[in-house]
Amino acid sequence: MKLGINGLGRIGKLTLWHHVSRQNYSGIVVNIGRKVGRNLHDLAAAIERDSTYGRLGVFLHGHKCVRVIENLNEADGSMVINGVPVKILQEARNPKDIQWKENDVRFVVDTTGVFNDPTADAEAPGGALRGHLSAGAEKVLLSAPFKIKAQGLDMPEDAVTTVMGINADDYVPAKHNVISAASCTTTCLAYMIKPLMDHFGADNFLSASMVTVHAATGSQQVLDRLPSAGATDLRKSRSILNNIILTTTGAARALGLVIPEMKNIGFIAESVRIPTSTGSLIVLVLNLQDDLENPIKRDLINSVYKDYAYDSPYIDYSEEQNVSSDIVCIPCAATVIEGTETHTRTATVNVNLDKIKSCKVEPGTSARIQVPVTQAVIYGWYDNELGSYTNMLGDLTVSITDKMV
Repeated sequence: MKLGINGLGRIGKLTLWHHVSRQNYSGIVVNIGRKVGRNLHDLAAAIERDSTYGRLGVFLHGHKCVRVIENLNEADGSMVINGVPVKILQEARNPKDIQWKENDVRFVVDTTGVFNDPTADAEAPGGALRGHLSAGAEKVLLSAPFKIKAQGLDMPEDAVTTVMGINADDYVPAKHNVISAASCTTTCLAYMIKPLMDHFGADNFLSASMVTVHAATGSQQVLDRLPSAGATDLRKSRSILNNIILTTTGAARALGLVIPEMKNIGFIAESVRIPTSTGSLIVLVLNLQDDLENPIKRDLINSVYKDYAYDSPYIDYSEEQNVSSDIVCIPCAATVIEGTETHTRTATVNVNLDKIKSCKVEPGTSARIQVPVTQAVIYGWYDNELGSYTNMLGDLTVSITDKMV
């Protein structure tokens, strides 16, 4: 079976690295949709070298590395990477025009970040995710959250969002042909929320908020430039090299697709971009209804994560004093819980029942009650490119492939 990859940006390139390492596929077809450099050798050099993760040969074989890209054929755009035949397509930008069928590709991972609306028709101007299906693929996996642009439209029945180890069973091979792997932040967040929800129960979650302190992405500017016409967020035009930049994240919305119980919990998600190339951090704040006689303490929360990490390959628990570079390239860890920084505080909250419409207070009784609440602050690291997201995306890709007839 051959794998198709659409796009060779940060996630596309690292997805290629991942799969030439695993060697699960008989061949990989990568669509770029444009010419690169002067020839195929220039493209091979771009694949082989990475400013964040170093050289591909070292990534694959460590200090015993050898040249891993060979047999370049300019005529048909092919090369062999670590023993895996790789063909490069450089003509079509629109998914419906990509030659997947002609190259025997049944499954495509779209990493462009451009085609993320599962409701858009394959013939939509500018292209659409479903164009891959029209071009011959049987299934397409999006390396980003779905974004439905038209108001009032529901998620199509053949579309699903999954995170490995959290809700992978939601994917039904006979039903779903358009799949989202959510985002790096949603993936990390899911592994911070799910263990505690399983232990304490969703009914005890009163509210939640998070901030992701996120490394720079390819959408940001190296130097200041003039905003585009009609731009509303002027910060997107500012240099990421020397600024902390406030931005937004769709993690809260996407998390509701992965953990449906979160839809009934008040949740706020914010994002701050910082001048690092990868390695990000989520600061999660939870308010849990508690019991004053036996309140939730940090040791209990940490023990929940320790137990979960023992059973799951996708979460690590650490009592080291980490910095962001320490978690770069940790394999397959959706999140690394920084146990030394878990904090809790339990107090009583005075609730005025008169302000609750569904609550009727009997005359002569107090309109106020005291509710014990524990606020917990939890820190979770994640390598938002290769170590966390791309490796988990790779696992999901192989899992879907294994279920294809």
